Amino acid sequence: MSENEREGVMTVSGKPRVLLGPELRVGGVAPDFRVADAAFKSVSLADFKGRPVLISVVPSLDTGLCAKQTIRFNQELASMPADVVVLTISRDLAFAQKRFCEAEKIDRALVLTDAVWLEFGEKYGVLIKDMGLLARSVFLVDGEGLLQHVEIVPEMSDPPDYDTALDLLKGLV
Repeated sequence: MSENEREGVMTVSGKPRVLLGPELRVGGVAPDFRVADAAFKSVSLADFKGRPVLISVVPSLDTGLCAKQTIRFNQELASMPADVVVLTISRDLAFAQKRFCEAEKIDRALVLTDAVWLEFGEKYGVLIKDMGLLARSVFLVDGEGLLQHVEIVPEMSDPPDYDTALDLLKGLV
């Protein structure tokens, strides 16, 4: 196992999985990344400099819990100031993400794919080795680019701690 591989962080259906990438910590600098929007336009964390950013990571929007997570953060964003940003990132193809957003009326959160440049998963330490999926997780980045919350959900079939992430986000606005 290389130094860029981490065991014991999360499981899938109770089976331990290896995550690729660094272990990010609260207080550290949030790594910049490049992902794609529905039009395959590049989007990076730097695009939101000076704004609080909640990054909701899901394995696939085609599953009930991932859809629920995306819908919940989109709904919560509606009651927040306009400068607050919520990004949902998965490795789903942009075409599938666009269909999902239209069907579920995702209108505030930006749903982005890591399937083009494959940077986000490894930079944030959430790429599941031998699966090509991202581990369910939530990151909160303040306007200075520092991590204020890092949650990698221990069991992929469990939801994130919505209340903690949202309370911390509200504290940044």
